[in-house]
Amino acid sequence: MTEVERIIDQFRRAFEGEAWHGPALLSLLEGVTAEQAAAHPIPGAHSIWELVSHISAWEGACKSRLEGDRAQLSDEENFPSVTAVSESEWEKTKRQLLQTHRELLDAIAKVDSGRLDKPIIEDESIPFSSVYVTLQGGVQHDLYHAGQIALLKKAIAAVEGS
Repeated sequence: MTEVERIIDQFRRAFEGEAWHGPALLSLLEGVTAEQAAAHPIPGAHSIWELVSHISAWEGACKSRLEGDRAQLSDEENFPSVTAVSESEWEKTKRQLLQTHRELLDAIAKVDSGRLDKPIIEDESIPFSSVYVTLQGGVQHDLYHAGQIALLKKAIAAVEGS
């Protein structure tokens, strides 16, 4: 297995399953309703919905950077607001996450392993991480927010149970 294939495998494990740490992102989202996804059971914390949109935004940014775009996210792009809470909008958000994830994996598959140690964007005015560090950071980012989603689900269950 090449290093690029290993990176794709790590993204797949974090996102789809067979991760060493526990439940993958997609399994954590199973059964979450739009109302639960939009809830803020922990003051000051993002909702599940906001986190899903955030993960999607950053996977899109990673893909764009692989393709040579500097991809800087505004505050609203970083954590998009939930404007309409409905099951159809929640399903749309999850479909967007899946599509963005697949597009990122397709872009990673095209990376030549000789590029992994090079900056993801060649720009002397802004230092960018290497392709390798950016992609491994993407896996870590998915796992970090999956952990937050797991805790939010427990907090929602506690609120609903009281």
